[in-house]
Amino acid sequence: MTTTVSAYAAPSAAAPLERTTIPRRAVREHDVLIDIKFAGICHSDIHQVRDEWGGAKFPMVPGHEIAGIVTEVGPGVTKYAVGDRVGVGCFVDSCRECENCLAGDEQYCLNGGTGTYNATGRDGEPTYGGYSTHIVVDEHFVLRIPEGVELDAAAPLLCAGITLYSPLKHWNAGPGKKVAIVGMGGLGHMGVKIAAALGAEVTVLSQSLRKQDDAKRFGAEHYHATSDESTFEQLAGTFDLIVNTVSANLDLDAYLALLRVDGTLVNVGAPEHPVSLNVFSLIGGRRSLAGSMIGGIRETQEMLDFCAEHGLGAEIEVISADRINEAYDRVVASDVRYRFVIDTATI
Repeated sequence: MTTTVSAYAAPSAAAPLERTTIPRRAVREHDVLIDIKFAGICHSDIHQVRDEWGGAKFPMVPGHEIAGIVTEVGPGVTKYAVGDRVGVGCFVDSCRECENCLAGDEQYCLNGGTGTYNATGRDGEPTYGGYSTHIVVDEHFVLRIPEGVELDAAAPLLCAGITLYSPLKHWNAGPGKKVAIVGMGGLGHMGVKIAAALGAEVTVLSQSLRKQDDAKRFGAEHYHATSDESTFEQLAGTFDLIVNTVSANLDLDAYLALLRVDGTLVNVGAPEHPVSLNVFSLIGGRRSLAGSMIGGIRETQEMLDFCAEHGLGAEIEVISADRINEAYDRVVASDVRYRFVIDTATI
């Protein structure tokens, strides 16, 4: 048995998103039915809808920043009850048996995790994301949203928040560490907030100075424009950790030169085209170039609890569903401070 719910979907890569209906499975033994209240718009939604990364499955219902309320639970559910405030992030299943899953790194499932949308579940059915009124998810992949974070501001934490929290924790951002965040968009602004809350000395590297006041308000101590060539001379050999959040191709050699000995440049933004670098940029300072995805379920819950403890949430602009296509264009133009969130009551 399935239920039909309202959603916004892209019928093809060249078409705007439009209102439609999609099937949702009946609640199984360990499933949770969530009444979605808010869904964040991530830049990766746009990449996938426009098939810029390849492998797009249409019709596509994007959305992996989901916040809502539990309205039904399966008979075997033990973690959640009707009325609980919950969220769903970038994946809704994994094998749960490989070494990565057992270690709590389900995002790196060796047998392939199941994306919240644009994927095929282990039941052979396509997955549809959060631009909809309801979703059914196994309780293992559902997160509890603490009372200290409003649901609308919590939605982007399920992707943007954990995408920055995971590398900042893994590479030990904290007191005594100099951390640079490249880009002050949906990802970057959360990186500033989280790195500052962890106790690091935070610098923002952005194309212009127009978001400098915001960055300082979020906890950054320093702010530099990357369009100014003197920035790279002034900051050479400065940082222990640089987290690059932008999805454009950058001059990696220039950014690697900003690292101290044993420093690391971590990429969380995913550019459309391959990148290149001179390996001497790594050899010269025993520097590392790394990548990071989201976190596993345990770490994502840790992030949500951390944000509640420190009063952190995303800076958002709540929109009605009929403005999704406009919002996509504005995201591409960097015209949002700092995350669009869909009020799903308007779907």
